Amino acid sequence: MWKLYVENVGDTAVIECQGRIVRDDAVFQLRNAVQQQSASMVVLDLSEVKAIGGGGLGMLAYLERWSRENDVRLKLYSPSKPVLEGLSRNRSLVNFNLASFDEMMGVLAHAQSPYSLAA
Repeated sequence: MWKLYVENVGDTAVIECQGRIVRDDAVFQLRNAVQQQSASMVVLDLSEVKAIGGGGLGMLAYLERWSRENDVRLKLYSPSKPVLEGLSRNRSLVNFNLASFDEMMGVLAHAQSPYSLAA
């Protein structure tokens, strides 16, 4: 099962992904969620991604390139083991900025959501 949650915090959009990014519908939902944001920074929380296929990895590469071309900072937060392995295998992990725990706590501290309770 695939779920996606979007939280806008100031000029940052946090997109939490859960489940498997292996089917076209999940891949295109991820693309649409990122491209529809008007934020200057988009953080993809990939900690709960259980599996990622070639289409999902390709979409991450596309979104990294799209974000550079559209002056949007794209960061990955806590990519799961399957995501890290896939990006490493494709030699594309170096293209991504990883958000640190401290950065995420700073963002979440300003949130108006249940996630802000963790910060």
